[in-house]
Amino acid sequence: MENDIQFNSRLNLQELHQSVLEIKTELAKVIVGQKHLVNLLLTALLAEGHVLLEGAPGVAKTITAKLLAKSLKVDFSRVQFTPDLMPSDVLGTSIFNLKSSEFEFKKGPIFSNIVLADEINRAPAKTQAALFEVMEERQVTMDGTRYKLEAPYIILATQNPIEQEGTYRLPEAQLDRFLFKITIDYPNLEEEIEIITREHGLSETKLDQISTILSSEKIIEYQTLIHQIIVEPHLIQYIAAIVLNTRTNPFLYLGASPRASIALLKASKAFAAINGRDFVTPEDIKQISVPVLQHRIIITPEREMEGITTAQVVSDILQTVEIPK
Repeated sequence: MENDIQFNSRLNLQELHQSVLEIKTELAKVIVGQKHLVNLLLTALLAEGHVLLEGAPGVAKTITAKLLAKSLKVDFSRVQFTPDLMPSDVLGTSIFNLKSSEFEFKKGPIFSNIVLADEINRAPAKTQAALFEVMEERQVTMDGTRYKLEAPYIILATQNPIEQEGTYRLPEAQLDRFLFKITIDYPNLEEEIEIITREHGLSETKLDQISTILSSEKIIEYQTLIHQIIVEPHLIQYIAAIVLNTRTNPFLYLGASPRASIALLKASKAFAAINGRDFVTPEDIKQISVPVLQHRIIITPEREMEGITTAQVVSDILQTVEIPK
């Protein structure tokens, strides 16, 4: 849905729409296919939401996050999550300064604009819990002092499927703090051939092929613009009906929280904006419902044994819930 704007927009979204197209063009120099993935990453950026990328090793989760950061003029840091990673390795720690005879807080890698939490499910529960405050409130409290993180601030986390050896299941409270969970599948035959061909003719590193498009000031400006996107009352009812269905659905043991409703609202507004519209359509909500909801709900054990996934349940809900008039 990258059609040119054909209507009189209440907001001036032309610059935002053009910037999005330029970033997509840059990422397409390296990333083969995955157009929906790129759309969702840009949506999350504008909606100020964190993203969880899940897929088997080698499907370009990490490089995609790095390429997105390279296309933006922002601070970037990467944390490799391991079983022995401590909370202080991520957040930072207080160090005694011999000259001043006082403790000084040395900030950890979490203090950046875009943070890549690589293989986040390889760290134990205590390290996962250390991220709760950061993800929700964009701040770190250490020794009674609060340290605010500078905007824009987004965590891009990658994880291998939970069946992989040496992984820990993420707590539900942490999963609920991710705007999207995006599942990355293997490429098809044509895409696989294109990947191999590009790699064969590569004369520079992948990151060197990407130009910087957006500054942090522009990102913040666009994020502010998202708040003004129109959402009609009947679409707010539609969002509420979808989320309410997850709480009464017989296939689900745990439904989505009100945070999911807010996430659907924010993400649909950002999704509309990157497609050049200043109003949300039902199709926008449908496009982002699976990545917004699939990690916030839990299937009943009986249905899980049958091989039914959360994404399938959300898709079924979208087919049954009517759009209010």
